[in-house]
Amino acid sequence: MADIEIAPGKRARTAYSFDDISIVPSRRTREPNEVSTNWQIDAYKFGLPLLAAPMDSVVSPDTAIAIGKLGGVGVLNLEGLWTRYENPIIPLGEISSIPNEQATRRMQEIYAAPIKPELIEQRIAEIRAAGVTVAAALSPARTAQFHKTVLKAGVDIFVIRGTTVSAEHVSNGAEPLNLKKFIYELDVPVIVGGCATQSGAMHLMRAGAAGVLVGFGGGAAHTTRQVLGISVPMASAVAEVAAARREYLDESGGRYVHVIADGSVGKSGDIAKAIACGADAVMMGSPLARAEEAPGRGWHWGSEAHHAELPRGTRVHVGTVGTLQEILLGPSHSADGSMNLFGALRRGMATCGYSDLKEFQRVEVVINRA
Repeated sequence: MADIEIAPGKRARTAYSFDDISIVPSRRTREPNEVSTNWQIDAYKFGLPLLAAPMDSVVSPDTAIAIGKLGGVGVLNLEGLWTRYENPIIPLGEISSIPNEQATRRMQEIYAAPIKPELIEQRIAEIRAAGVTVAAALSPARTAQFHKTVLKAGVDIFVIRGTTVSAEHVSNGAEPLNLKKFIYELDVPVIVGGCATQSGAMHLMRAGAAGVLVGFGGGAAHTTRQVLGISVPMASAVAEVAAARREYLDESGGRYVHVIADGSVGKSGDIAKAIACGADAVMMGSPLARAEEAPGRGWHWGSEAHHAELPRGTRVHVGTVGTLQEILLGPSHSADGSMNLFGALRRGMATCGYSDLKEFQRVEVVINRA
């Protein structure tokens, strides 16, 4: 990314969002049904390059199972309502009906209920019993406290997800999580994020992450940009972390770390652009919150929305557009890129002549000029 001077002594890098770029077709096309969207991390194989975001409005044990059977992986939030309440249907119903001016304060109260280790085990067991890959997430602050419970319950993929996650957290108070030591002691692949720079990604890769989540502050329910002043244009961020992956691949003698775009992936075209910039998969929230089966009942929020001290998110009404099947695989009843997300990805890859995701990472992109 090119540096520009915004004032004497202060420089900034030019960066691009997914809206700023377009994919360029090549000289070849192919049939969409001959295109593969298969993806694999460690020993786990998936038909769709999709992780459903660990948000209570998106992933419940039931939707994690449904998404798994459709070819993706649903990541359960282990700090959410499903591990705080034996029956979360009541608080979910309340969240969907709170007046806007009271939503943040009431959600803080609802999420003040303690996390119960026995419910962590129970929810993971429910998903495992269905025969799909079990993925679950904790924040960096809760990982040391609950990771043994999670592993005992039989999680397949462990996700450590925060607004931004580093391998070098500095604290004069509590002992910070030693990410490198922690990851190497586990027997399951660990996906960590978010990050947005080459140096930040390299630190996470060297710590042993099997996958890196790229992005922070860019989701539909985030207000991180307004509250902290932090955001990242995703096209540049994904491409930069993909460059770190290439560098680390050489440095490590062939260890491949997966790059997962996590933020500003709201339409089917954004999925294609994320992979064109070098992502292996995407993590999505709001598009899946629009499913008829979604636990948020047409509302969408993340853990930032109920932070006890500094909320950096909001509850947003996203409505309902169709079933999970229709949203992920079609058929679509909308022309705005909100349905048949991965059918659209397959068609976009076919239009450009590519047969699999790894090939499609090499597709040409251009900057949109106003």
